[in-house]
Amino acid sequence: MNRQAKGRTPRRPPRNPPSSQKDPVGVYCRVRPLGVEDEECCIDVISSTTIQLHAPEGFKTNRNGEYKETQYSFKKVFGISISQIELFEHVAKPLVEDLIHGKNGLLFTYGVTGSGKTFTMTGSPGQGGLLPRSLDMIFNSIGPYQTKRYVFKTDDKNGMEIQNEVDALLERQRRENNLPAPKTTSSRQKLDPEIADMIQPEEAYKTDGVDEDSSYSVFVSYVEIYNNYIYDLLEETQEDVIKPKPPQSKILREDQNHNMYVAGCMEVEVKSAEETFQVFWRGQKKRKVANTRLNRESSRSHSVFIIKLAQAPLDADGDNILQDKNQVTVSQLCLVDLAGSERTGRTGAEGTRIREAGNINQSLLNLRTCMEVLRENQMCGTNRMVPYRDSKVTHLFKNYFDGEGKVRMVVNVNPKADDYEETLLVMRFAEMTQEVEVARPADKPIWGFTPGRRNRNQAFKDELSRKLEERGGPIERDLSSALNHLVSSLPPLPSSEVTDPHDEITLPRLIEALQNRHRIRQMMIEEYNKAAIMMKSTLQNMDSNLISKDTFIHELNGKLMEKDKVVQSNKAEIERLEKKNKLLEHKFDILQKTTKTYEVDKRSLQQELETREQRLQRELNEKRRMEQRLHGVVSDTQHKWEKECERRVNAKQMEMQNKLWVKDEKLKQLKAIVTEGKTPGRPDPPPRQTQPPPQRPSRDERLPAKRSASPSPIPTTTPVRPMHRRSHSAGGEKWVDHKPASSLDLGTVMQPVIPNAIQVSTPSEKALSKCDRYVLTHQEIASDGEIRTKLIKGDVLKTRGGGQSVQFTDIETLKQQLAAAPGRKRKSSEGTSGDGSDGVWTDVETRCAVGMGMRAGSNMGPGLEHQGITKRRKP
Repeated sequence: MNRQAKGRTPRRPPRNPPSSQKDPVGVYCRVRPLGVEDEECCIDVISSTTIQLHAPEGFKTNRNGEYKETQYSFKKVFGISISQIELFEHVAKPLVEDLIHGKNGLLFTYGVTGSGKTFTMTGSPGQGGLLPRSLDMIFNSIGPYQTKRYVFKTDDKNGMEIQNEVDALLERQRRENNLPAPKTTSSRQKLDPEIADMIQPEEAYKTDGVDEDSSYSVFVSYVEIYNNYIYDLLEETQEDVIKPKPPQSKILREDQNHNMYVAGCMEVEVKSAEETFQVFWRGQKKRKVANTRLNRESSRSHSVFIIKLAQAPLDADGDNILQDKNQVTVSQLCLVDLAGSERTGRTGAEGTRIREAGNINQSLLNLRTCMEVLRENQMCGTNRMVPYRDSKVTHLFKNYFDGEGKVRMVVNVNPKADDYEETLLVMRFAEMTQEVEVARPADKPIWGFTPGRRNRNQAFKDELSRKLEERGGPIERDLSSALNHLVSSLPPLPSSEVTDPHDEITLPRLIEALQNRHRIRQMMIEEYNKAAIMMKSTLQNMDSNLISKDTFIHELNGKLMEKDKVVQSNKAEIERLEKKNKLLEHKFDILQKTTKTYEVDKRSLQQELETREQRLQRELNEKRRMEQRLHGVVSDTQHKWEKECERRVNAKQMEMQNKLWVKDEKLKQLKAIVTEGKTPGRPDPPPRQTQPPPQRPSRDERLPAKRSASPSPIPTTTPVRPMHRRSHSAGGEKWVDHKPASSLDLGTVMQPVIPNAIQVSTPSEKALSKCDRYVLTHQEIASDGEIRTKLIKGDVLKTRGGGQSVQFTDIETLKQQLAAAPGRKRKSSEGTSGDGSDGVWTDVETRCAVGMGMRAGSNMGPGLEHQGITKRRKP
């Protein structure tokens, strides 16, 4: 009985709509056990998410040679005692569940050569790795819902087509006749011994939430990237012993959904985990491996095992797959075993091995570069182009990093000390990769059909069979037995053998039996019609209920779409707010740094201000002290100048009195001469004789006579004693009067009087420090018998070393002549006598004033120069 599909909705939205939510790349770390127990270990597992690296002995981690320890955090750290099943539960199981629900996934292992990447991915007998356990979980989950072979068919453009049962049957027959497909083995003993007992029965996993209204099929492909070329490991080529053909490299192309795929790669449809692993192992034997110092079978290429899961919904009746290509969902899980990064110096590679290692390191370097650019674009908001095309590895998986599915990475490390430098680089790459975020793929629901179609169809078939069995009707699964039962339920036919042409009993009896059978047949038809009518009404009721439920579901779908729109708008708003929050956090960090800078500047300016205030206060205090000092100096100077003025006035008065006295004396002498000239009977003057030089008066004779109010005439025979000469430059300064012992001791003759003077025979540092002026007094007898006094004056200055020096500024020379000494005479024109006698000649006081200004050096030594100007004047 066929039922019409009702309540179908329009076509679903496009595949893989962009998602606003992002998840970071999940990075896990697995530590390999040491090969030798006594070997030095450089890695310690601190917690379930943190490991610590410490430099081995004799290794310097920085330029200073200091011992340095670094810690790295991961999503999960698996120590040396972790089992393969525990690793699968945390790493690969979520990716398998997403694969069954229509989402893509990428899982790759990364590490140094010999760190355990291949063991983690493949495993060994009894310790199956991530790949065999993922296959086992996939088939355990979708086993009852798999389609027959060739119902799903791959095209050459990374798409999937659907064939009906007849075309699939013809395809199977053609393939079985030409190239028989591998059959599923039922016994583990028939498997390759290298893949036998990979997974124990008690370790099998099965996911929940499988869509029972869909049919599934699994396709696998296996490629390797060797020297940046892609080769198909499952490609079947006819081997030529004489001229073997090298494998042909494949190219990458982009499908209509902008997904990258390997063009011309063979995809094998598999129906069990054992069959899939046999296909994998067939390709694994073709993979490029080589023997190096670090590993006996070192991978020389990157291997990529791709698992494609195609699923399509059943039709409305739940009997067959819906023949609509747009309703097919294809999800894939890529399991990548990257070749190990290595240094050629350690591996001892030569020739081809060097080229292989260079290409491996270059591809891994490009992977790091792509991760760095992605992180920079996401964290800094830049839009740099990611160099996916520089390497086949990154170009193939470009879609995953652009948001086609989850990305997981298992970092394998070897804790031995020889791998410490390479392990540091691996840790830095893993730490940087964790900061890269990948857009979360959107869910891919199948719209337009009522869920539970497969179960309802199977329940309907079971119920129909039961009803027919109860009423004696045919059962589809055993039609011959049902027909036999129906025939046996009718009345038996009597014997129809007629031996006599006049037999009138056999024919009526046969007619009666046939009439009974016809009546029973009519009754059964009526009962069947009643049952059919009843079933039809039941189906109509069910259809009406189904229509109402479909209508209700459509309403709910409409509300759900509205809710989805609201959710999408909220997600967009959340993303905008998150970006704004990141921007504000960035600005806040900048403001915090600026604030800290300003605070440091403020503190420095405050300190400078305090220092300047202290300096200003000191200067003010110094200014006050200086004012007080200057005030005292001014008062002292004023007092000194008052005394000096008084002294100068007194000196001037004394000088005027001396001049007046000299004039009085001269007048007295003139009067005496005039009186003497008028005396009669004066004898002629005696002839002129040369007189001897006058004798120097003694010290007592040089003492000045006391002045009187009216000066008395001085006898001509008594010499005029010289007076003390007072120095007028003595001011208010303090002098050092240096009178050497070698100078003449002439008593009071030509001895200058200097106030405030300290008289010393030899100047000492102490005497110089107390005075600010210096005078050197030197007396000698000149060639003409006169007494000459030299006053050499100077200033006392302080030197930089803390001592004193003398700077000469003036030299004064004094000469004095006695009154009785011969001198120039002039004839007086006054007081001539009447008798015509000549005037007398008088002695003239000779004064010598020599002024000279000069400057000398800072030491008291010879080298003085002076000029003297001698003036004579008459009274």
